[in-house]
Amino acid sequence: MSSVFTAYYFPPIEYMADFIKEESPMIDGFENMQKQSYRNRCYILSANGKQMLNIPTKKNNATRKIKDIKISYAEDWPKEHFKSFEAAYRRSPYFEFYEHHFAAILESRPTYLFDLNCLIMERLLTILQVDKKLSTTEAYSTDYNKDYRDAYNAKSNAFKNPAYPQVFEEKMEFIPNLSIIDLICNEGPQSKIYLNNLI
Repeated sequence: MSSVFTAYYFPPIEYMADFIKEESPMIDGFENMQKQSYRNRCYILSANGKQMLNIPTKKNNATRKIKDIKISYAEDWPKEHFKSFEAAYRRSPYFEFYEHHFAAILESRPTYLFDLNCLIMERLLTILQVDKKLSTTEAYSTDYNKDYRDAYNAKSNAFKNPAYPQVFEEKMEFIPNLSIIDLICNEGPQSKIYLNNLI
């Protein structure tokens, strides 16, 4: 049986390392939405330190199933998030090679959070040159070889990955397990090798 993951917004490095090592990872669309989780937030490194980017969701969602959670575009958060990416990573070695991917994702403005996060995963697998097809579940189940759905806590985030060069390293210590964007912008094509070495 496959392993199962939650769909995250530009997920943390630990998640991506686990995802690419699994032979048949699946994304669960039938779990319940949880607040203050990576489902609608990510963390990047800005000039002022660790910065959280949050996706607002509509309050009148009929169910809490992740596949039914609608994104709110009352505020132009996609524009603000991309501006935050630019401010954080414009000076990084590889941002210019990948910014069109980030822009296309944010400009797509899907209705549902799950669809956005699946689109992100598809793009990330392309960027990282990981030959995996993104598969999603057809119902809620606990019958998996490995269940990663509760493996990552956005509030505690205890995982400490090895240091790599970060944009603001001259003014602050290395900050581990940020969004995969941080690794990609700083390590570029070496990101896949880095992730494989975490396994």
